[in-house]
Parts: sequence; C-alpha cells; structure tokens
Amino acid sequence: MTAELYALAATVLIHLAAVFWSQRSLEADIGKDGNLGTRENLDAQLSERTKRLRRALSNHTENIGLFIIAVVLVQFTGSNGWLTGLCAWIYVIARALYLPAYAFAWVPWRSAIFALGLLATLVMVLAAVF
Repeated sequence: MTAELYALAATVLIHLAAVFWSQRSLEADIGKDGNLGTRENLDAQLSERTKRLRRALSNHTENIGLFIIAVVLVQFTGSNGWLTGLCAWIYVIARALYLPAYAFAWVPWRSAIFALGLLATLVMVLAAVF
C-alpha cells in the first residue's frame, strides 16, 4: 500500500474523531434526550465551542472530497513518489490540527493550517496531471 493510501486511511480516523468530538459536545449542551429530538432551535442551545466543532466537521466534510480525488489521481496515474506521499501526510497532519484549531479559536493559525492542507492537496493533483 502506498503512503497516499495510508494517509487516506488516517483521514478516515480524523473524520471519525471530528464526528465523535462534535457529537459529544452537542450532547453535553443539550443532553441525550435533546439529541434524540427534532433539534429545533438548536443553535440557541449550543455553546460557542460546540458551534465551532460543528463548523469544523462541516469544513472537513466539504474538503475531504478534494483529498480523495487527489489520492485517486495519484494512484491511477502512477504518480506516487516522495512528493505526493509527503503532501498526503502534510494534509493529514493539517486536518488533525485543524480540528482543535477551530474548536479553540486559534486565530490566525486555523486559516494557515487550512491553507497548508489545501496546498498539499493541490500539489498532489498537479503532480498527477503533469
């Protein structure tokens, strides 16, 4: 298995951690019964940290597709190498840091961490295409 595929597998773990952390925070704010309900007027009941965790999860969900595409392109084109492997793991590390950066409002570091992960993904795509 290639470094890029291992990084993709690690990204699954980060995604699960984001879901779990967000859900635990949500339940801490509204309780299990509230979580089982309709969740109407939910934002009014949530702490700022829970709101940030939910936005971080949403951002992760929106951006994981780009990374999956990058890994698929690298795999299918046989462009695997030290650069794409390094970029894949930079993405994983950036996404792992992004969650606490968003949750704990690390400004401006959250944006820098996001940009690093996005740049690593774009380099992988470019390596596959050119």
